[in-house]
Parts: sequence; structure tokens; C-alpha cells
Amino acid sequence: MDRKAAMRSAIGYLIHAQQHGPDAGMGSYHLLKGWGASYPETTGYAIPTLIAASDHLQWQEPLEAAVKAAEWLLSIQRADGGWQGGRVGEERPSIVFNTAQVIRGMLEIYKVTEENRFLDAASSAAGWIAKVQDADGAWRTSNFLGVGRVYDTYVDAPLLAVHSITNEPELKSKAEKNLHWVLGQRLPNGWFANCDNTLRHNDRPITHTIAYTLDGLLECASLLRDDVLADVATTSATVLLEKFLENGSLNGRYDAEWRGSEYPIMTGCAQLAIVWSKIFERTGSKGFRDGVVRMTDQLMHVGSASAKGPAAIHGALPGSYPLWGRYEKFAFPNWATKYFADALLCAERIADDKVRQ
Repeated sequence: MDRKAAMRSAIGYLIHAQQHGPDAGMGSYHLLKGWGASYPETTGYAIPTLIAASDHLQWQEPLEAAVKAAEWLLSIQRADGGWQGGRVGEERPSIVFNTAQVIRGMLEIYKVTEENRFLDAASSAAGWIAKVQDADGAWRTSNFLGVGRVYDTYVDAPLLAVHSITNEPELKSKAEKNLHWVLGQRLPNGWFANCDNTLRHNDRPITHTIAYTLDGLLECASLLRDDVLADVATTSATVLLEKFLENGSLNGRYDAEWRGSEYPIMTGCAQLAIVWSKIFERTGSKGFRDGVVRMTDQLMHVGSASAKGPAAIHGALPGSYPLWGRYEKFAFPNWATKYFADALLCAERIADDKVRQ
């Protein structure tokens, strides 16, 4: 299967996830439990993927799915401007990280439709995020587990993106304040403290949240034209690239000495391919392009196995490989497949780029 075919299958899974549920959001499929409820956060950041794939594949259905998802998200936005954590039906409060990912979708659908209601929703959400930031720049009381985490760089980027349209100065200052806090959590070897999405394993974060952190830094570097942020992300990404090129795979977790443990997490692998592609586009370094090519080839191999399972999972990427790994065991998270499609888009984009020696 080539990259375009794999991308089309992955996007098909996202569309199927939307069509299966009672609303226009996206759930995920579990081999034992079946389809789960829609997840506003991941539905939000699936929207840019659907739009990009629709354009790349010249396929109208993903764009239609993106519009439906955006309309649904508008209908469930909270009065405070945020979106709930968790899945629909869990009645969780508005959460900073989750809300920021829906902002990504609102901004992309605004670019396509030019309808101000989507921009207004994003602006309202960004204002709420800015309002609940702690004095030191972290987000805790309105965030997952009530703790500050460095992967909120992936919150900073949507704030800066809204700022680039609205010129609301507070959004930029709040993002920069968080970035300052994040850089204070970094060790000299490029590893970040306070990076995991659990309390128990914060000493060895998963590649999923490590990649959020690095991708957020790269996005912010681009929006702020800040080479320091890009260089920080590149240092950490290089460590993982070298491990992957040497060993042919990545562990799911890495401690402060960059020692790996647990089975590979497919979401994190796809995200790191995206990070490496951005660094390649910035530096022209051949190693990063090699990493993207090899990782996407590996992801396509893993994803191809889904064709042997139930029709519901065709085109999808599992949470862990093998399926019984700790992360999203026996499940096919919609966000893993979203990042799989993004990684394939990146691989297509850099395929003919020149390498700078």
C-alpha cells in the first residue's frame, strides 16, 4: 500500500468513527468494548487533518465531515468558553488542554468557511484559557489532574494562532509566559520534567506527550519567529531520532536518562514523524527525512494489519504495538489515526525536498 492509499484508509476510519455515533463527534473503537463516546478534544484537532487530506486527496467527504464536526463542537461549547474534558456523557468541566485542541479545529474551519462564528468561538475559548493561567505561567486548576505539564506548549500554539488573527495582546503574553515555565523544566540533555499525562509515571513520560511538547515548541517557534524554541525542540527530537535509526523502533516511555521502557506507542511514533518532518523542513538535515520515511513505512506496516480485523478498524492505527501494550490496550484511538494521517501528509510533502549537507 502506498502513502496515499494508507492516508485514504486512515481518513476513512475517522469518517466512520463520526458516522457511527449519535452525534458528529468522533469516538474510538475497542476490540472488546466496541465504539466509545465522542471525544471533543480529539474531534477538534481531527478537523485540520480532515481538511488537509480532503485537499491532498481531492476528496470532498473529509471536508464535509470536518464541517459537521465543527458545527457539533460549536453546539457543545461551554458558557465559560471552554470545552469539556474526557468523552461526551462524562460531564467533566472545561479543560485547558482539551479546549486548545478544539481551537485548532475552529481556526481551520474558519479559514475554509470565513464564517466569524467559528473565529468567535476560538477567541472566546482562548480568552478563557488566558484567564485561568496560574501566576507562574503553568495551567493547573483548570487542567487535567490539576497539575502543570510541559506539553501545554500544544496549548500555547493555538493561543498564538488566535493572536495572529485578533491581535489580542494577552494571548501572546500568556503563551510566552507558559513557554518560559516550560523551558525551566528542561534538563541539559533535552529531557523535560513534568511531561507525562499521569502522576504515577511522571518520571518516564510517554512519547505521545513528549511529542506534544516538541511539536508545540516548533509551532510556537514558527509563530514567534524564535529560533531558540526550535533549537530546544531539535535537541530533544534528535535524541529520539538517533534511537529510532539505531534500533528500528522506539519505546513507549523515556526516563530522565533517555532510557526506554514499555512497548511502542503508535500515537507518539506518528507524532514524532511529524516533528522530524518539521525539523527537516527547517534544517534540511537528511537524518530527519530518513526518520520520517522509515517511521511512516513502519506505521503503514502496523496499520495494514487492521485490514485483517473487524471492518470497523480498517485503516486505523492501534494505541500500542503489539495490541496488548499498556497504552490504549486493544483499542484504536481516533487520535492515533489522526496523527498517522498527518505523518503521511508530512512524508508526502518532504519527499522531493532538497537535503542540505
